[in-house]
Amino acid sequence: MEETREFRGISKRLAVQYLETLGGERADEVSDRIESDGWTAELSERTVNPVGSITLNEVRIHFEGDESTLGPVVERFAQKAMRAGG
Repeated sequence: MEETREFRGISKRLAVQYLETLGGERADEVSDRIESDGWTAELSERTVNPVGSITLNEVRIHFEGDESTLGPVVERFAQKAMRAGG
């Protein structure tokens, strides 16, 4: 199973922390890849302008893993990110 999601108003640093609380570990100290048993997440970050001069941080996460493990991880992450970003 693969799924890509974008989250606005959250930093990549905070996204990594959330993924670590869900059982993931960085592949190495500088990697944007988080790994765990049954799933992996690859992160990227950019600034977007949704309206006029307003800028927001957007983190894109590409999740991969087996369906039984990944589905709950993605949903729990989305709940954490929603609280962080408003």
